[in-house]
Amino acid sequence: MIDYTNNVVLVTGAASGIGAALAQAFATRGAQVICVDINAEGLQQTVSATGNTAKTIICDLADPSAAEQLIEDVFTEKSRLDLVCSNAGIGFASKLAKTDFANERIEKLFEINLFAGLKLGKAYSERLALAGARGRFIVTASENALSVPSAVRKSRLALYAASKHALLIAMEWFRIEQAQGPLDLHVLMPGAVYTPMIARGLPDPAQAPPELGLITSERCAEIALKGMDLDLFYIPTHAHIFDDMQPRVTEVASALRALGIHPITD
Repeated sequence: MIDYTNNVVLVTGAASGIGAALAQAFATRGAQVICVDINAEGLQQTVSATGNTAKTIICDLADPSAAEQLIEDVFTEKSRLDLVCSNAGIGFASKLAKTDFANERIEKLFEINLFAGLKLGKAYSERLALAGARGRFIVTASENALSVPSAVRKSRLALYAASKHALLIAMEWFRIEQAQGPLDLHVLMPGAVYTPMIARGLPDPAQAPPELGLITSERCAEIALKGMDLDLFYIPTHAHIFDDMQPRVTEVASALRALGIHPITD
């Protein structure tokens, strides 16, 4: 089990949901938590839940320069940074055939869900290398990064899923780059977690369809910390993610057989 006592831990998207639960979990395990979000009121609620031990930074990660500046500011103040949780994210629902791709919301979606995490990882890696230190970096992707779960197929999540899929594949490449680098990397892949994003369309979690497998933010954070304790790269939160991945694997195998490209055996 990782000892977080007096470790400096940065959590983005900490005003609510998974980020707030992560902040509380790290504070419970003795970390000096820095909570980051654009929502000042939500941040104060998170800090109160940690027993007022956490600190806050108001930051809009939709600003293309914010992520790198955030790392710089924390290192300047603390002279160390042991863990960065790139958790901030926003949702977007639209049918692709009906989407106006000039929508600023789409630019914001990819800036926050994809590029902010990559920029945080880059800046964090560079600062650790300069300091001769080692750190840990976890991003929040999604089960939608790997599949189209049956429970959400009517939810019009194509671009949201695309942002999370891009984050996952970028982190897989980043892991190759970091084989000799200063970072231990993890990708949290939550299924349905009862966060404000889901609560807007589902005010009563008791009404969630069973196939959704809805869990609390606290349970998601518990799984995330356990995954890091076990030094896992992929940290899924729901068992159904494995079954949801199989149609793609099966169809690719069928295509290879049909094309005669490679002998696939069952």
